[in-house]
Amino acid sequence: MNAHLIVHPDGKTRCSWPGVDPLYVAYHDTDWGVPEFDDRALFEKLILDGFQAGLSWITILRKRDNFRSAFDGFRPEAIVHYGPEKIEALMADPGIIRNRSKIVSTVRSARSYLDIMEKGSFSQFLWKHLDGRPQQNSPRDRGDVPTETETARRMSKELKQAGFNFVGPTIVYAFMQAVGMVNDHYVDCFRHEEVRALGARL
Repeated sequence: MNAHLIVHPDGKTRCSWPGVDPLYVAYHDTDWGVPEFDDRALFEKLILDGFQAGLSWITILRKRDNFRSAFDGFRPEAIVHYGPEKIEALMADPGIIRNRSKIVSTVRSARSYLDIMEKGSFSQFLWKHLDGRPQQNSPRDRGDVPTETETARRMSKELKQAGFNFVGPTIVYAFMQAVGMVNDHYVDCFRHEEVRALGARL
């Protein structure tokens, strides 16, 4: 068996990165790699990927509900009005990652998101880099999965120009994987073909 795959007690072969943590496995099975086109959901995931910088995703995943509560459901219309008092309250909230620069960046990103939405769609702003369709990859081991790509670099550059922070190419590529812009489930993972089928229907 490939070291990057795990056969679970349910008989399904999965990518090894979630291990056997039930929360992480559920995320792998139902969320990661599923094409996402909802504007607000994409904003939330991009912000959470920024908070992940320097940490593991499971750390963020365990706090995701707390993040959603603390940041008003990641509604940019609410976040854009956060002032010093709200930022201090967030810095005192043990349920989230208390990083001042990332919290302040989230407020700026909310403004950037709303500016983009005034002109059209945040989803289209991102997905145009892939012509609106997921990229189907066929990775067999970790060496087949890049940490960034030219598409991620272009998207990163445009996000930065729009006013977003914590959107370097590596963060952006992880985001692209998570929201199904690319299918990076290993080919022998049971989700690879399921996610491919989702993309084929678009």
